[in-house]
Amino acid sequence: MLSFLPFSFKSAFYRLTKATVAAATAALCLSSCASSAPGFGEKGYTEEGKASYYARKFQGRKMANGEEYRRGKMTAAHKTLPFGTKVKVTNLQTHKTVKVEITDRGPFVRGRVVDLSEAAAKRVDMMKAGVVPVRVKVVKSAKSK
Repeated sequence: MLSFLPFSFKSAFYRLTKATVAAATAALCLSSCASSAPGFGEKGYTEEGKASYYARKFQGRKMANGEEYRRGKMTAAHKTLPFGTKVKVTNLQTHKTVKVEITDRGPFVRGRVVDLSEAAAKRVDMMKAGVVPVRVKVVKSAKSK
């Protein structure tokens, strides 16, 4: 195939080709292993949408997990994440964050991904706005039963 080239060029070409193929193979293996996104509810799972917070009238009412809502606790409602999942909620306007535990179901308004307790809403500086854009990231999966 490369008979017209002197021997030193042929060996250099083959070494270069071999090294290039090895490097490309290694890069492909590493990229495919590292690029898989976390599954739903697993550590690192992220979603974006809007957040609202519980009104004071819900104080003392039972949540979906059977406990009473306490506005001073760092809790939240999510439509589908398992109870006990710990998430970090970031207000995308102020970049303030809060870690909360999923203890209830909701919100049931299109476009909203999480309802925060009053204490959590204060931490991310959303009391005045009422509804803000957020990023919700799972930091600890719920314990398996």
